[in-house]
Amino acid sequence: MGGAAGEDLEGKTVVYGITGGIAAYKAPLVVRGLRRYGLRVETVLTDAARRFVSPLVLQTLTGSAVHREMFPDDGGRDWEIDHISLADRADVLLVAPATANFVAKMAAGLADDLLSCTALATRAPVLLCPSMNVNMLQNRATQENLELLRGRGIHVLEPAAGELACGWEGAGRLPEPDRIVQEVRMLLSGHDLAGIRVLVTSGPTCEDIDPVRFITNRSTGKMGAAIVEAACMRGARVKVITGPVMVEYAPWSDVIHVRSAREMLDAVKDNLAQADVLVMAAAVADYTPNTYSQRKIKKGERTAHIELTSTPDILATIRPLKESKIFVGFAAETENLKSYAQDKMVRKGLDMIVANRVGEPQTGFASDTNSGVILSPEGVMYDFEHMEKDVLAHRILDLVKERL
Repeated sequence: MGGAAGEDLEGKTVVYGITGGIAAYKAPLVVRGLRRYGLRVETVLTDAARRFVSPLVLQTLTGSAVHREMFPDDGGRDWEIDHISLADRADVLLVAPATANFVAKMAAGLADDLLSCTALATRAPVLLCPSMNVNMLQNRATQENLELLRGRGIHVLEPAAGELACGWEGAGRLPEPDRIVQEVRMLLSGHDLAGIRVLVTSGPTCEDIDPVRFITNRSTGKMGAAIVEAACMRGARVKVITGPVMVEYAPWSDVIHVRSAREMLDAVKDNLAQADVLVMAAAVADYTPNTYSQRKIKKGERTAHIELTSTPDILATIRPLKESKIFVGFAAETENLKSYAQDKMVRKGLDMIVANRVGEPQTGFASDTNSGVILSPEGVMYDFEHMEKDVLAHRILDLVKERL
């Protein structure tokens, strides 16, 4: 399967070390997640880890033998030094869970089993996912060990907080498998946008009528979230200004929550100076009530007649602040897609516009795919039909990169 366009994950190897903590039971889910992106996974089990997860399960899911012994007796196999060959094959070394004992061994540079030898020998990026009792995690020795490892360039994914298997409450939980998989993807993705600052608007805006009702649109934020994740994966520093949505944004992004078009405009103005690229993926409401009722408007009241006024035009307002920044706009249309989008691009001084067909099945709002065209002042840059939004996000960023 591999990653989306813009990622080159197919065929890369994750050497996955599993140590003896109760969270090792999640290891098969981590393996499944990694394999979903076309990654080759080779697992290394410590002696203690074998008490928590079955080698047979891991072998079945990875399609590879599970590495367990420092000095295996495999009869007629071709001879190789396991900890060196594993270290050399790794594009990333993942250790999840990483117990307090393993963290201490890495910090001290000890190499007394297959996994610790592999960790010492590899030149690949190393990702540790500490998981342990909250008191063990907060112990000064553990904290100093983790800080020492960070200083050596080891990547540490902070534990989650919550109820622990031992009965304590607090930090120390292994992050969810999908979160671990995303962190591995980040380490393996090409960072061709490193140093670029990207500001994204996403989702709808809501224009309140009274404490119960509001005006909005069908935007779910899926396209904006795809752009945020793609930009983060490619190494950009990303801020997202979002209206109310149910989607989650990439954990490496800085998320700013707003509600109305006026709040979104203010947030864009406050953050635009620190951006190199602005991607206006939000569906900003066109109208807002003239007045807001502090009490719920009762059914049948004369005041149920609502007068509307236009919301502020964000792109028109910030156009004088553009300077050398790349501005990317979006247009959702049911007809005359190219001509309407071309007109909007010229009026608002955009470098690119992504025009989406809406009102059809499997495209536009709430869908996982979009259909339409990407335009620039020079003409059509790209046509797309029922394209997955995560793939489209990378294509948009490819075209942005060409213009930077």
